[in-house]
Amino acid sequence: MPFSSLYIHVPFCERKCNYCAFESAVPREGEADLWLEMLEREFVIRLSAAGRPRLATCYFGGGTPTVLSGPQWLSLTKLVERYFDFMPEAEVTVEANPNSLAAEHLLTWRDWRVTRVSIGVQSFDDAELSQMGRLHSARQAYGAVSAALAAGFSVSADFIFGLPHQSFANWGRTLREAVRCGLSHISLYQLSLEEGTPWASLDKDTLGDGYAAYRWAQWYLPRKGYRQYEVANFARQGRESRHNINYWREGEYLGAGPGAAGYLAGLRYKNFGSLRRWAAALADGELPVAESEQLPFERSAREAAVLALRMTSGLDRREFAERYGRQALDSLSASLQKFPRDLYEDDERGIRLTKKGMRVANLIWAELV
Repeated sequence: MPFSSLYIHVPFCERKCNYCAFESAVPREGEADLWLEMLEREFVIRLSAAGRPRLATCYFGGGTPTVLSGPQWLSLTKLVERYFDFMPEAEVTVEANPNSLAAEHLLTWRDWRVTRVSIGVQSFDDAELSQMGRLHSARQAYGAVSAALAAGFSVSADFIFGLPHQSFANWGRTLREAVRCGLSHISLYQLSLEEGTPWASLDKDTLGDGYAAYRWAQWYLPRKGYRQYEVANFARQGRESRHNINYWREGEYLGAGPGAAGYLAGLRYKNFGSLRRWAAALADGELPVAESEQLPFERSAREAAVLALRMTSGLDRREFAERYGRQALDSLSASLQKFPRDLYEDDERGIRLTKKGMRVANLIWAELV
């Protein structure tokens, strides 16, 4: 099992935000301990024939990993150490929320292997934070970023644009503050109205102009030293997320925890999202897989192309043809010819979206798959 990346899903939050469709819930008494116990069982079952993997990247996502206490984090790090080795320069990321990030978290992570903290800031405007249902203030966000930087971590932050009634001035102010804070990595996501969330029925006419907000970010952030390396991600030199790059390059990874997805030996899978159902399967000695799929060859080629085109480096012609064949490469080029040539570049080096193409990437990907 030649994977070198591990994703661990922490399925707990203090409260669900109005836009959030991720697998998470407010933990009841004893559920965090149950999760830790069953996470070990998942490791035992999945690694029974794999030996002891050596990790290049490890990512703790959620949910909100900082809902876990300092002692629970200590137990979690010891658990991971029992089953995995790490490469010398391994990247280890933890997601955090400003309102629950505490000194004990930073100390525990620094004493272990964590190199990178990804903070869910979302906005530096208190009114926007309140309407999203976030539990932190702009001041708390500044404090969380400052504390993580002072502890010696590389710090990333997420921001949402296209919010209800979001003004261009507010969006610009948030990005300027993001730069001023000293972040090494910035992720930008346009608001998506997901079924099953409080905002599912929002009037789309109330949403801010996402196209203009994204276009301005593409202009502004590179001028402040942040290179766009993926459709939603900007980083200072050498601070790109290696864990996510592994996803986009179709690298294999083990996903563990309720709702976690993984990709092993060409098989994509997703665990049960319910903590209880996930735990029950593991208690019975079974893998807690809700769905899995071995992609047909042609679809696998198309998906690989879409993932590659998420990145500004794009798709390498030679590598793609060696893996999927010249016919798949020609088919991809033919599909792209339906779009204006200012949306993509197709030359001897490869195929990549232009900045303009990144702004309508979803339309292009829909055509390719």
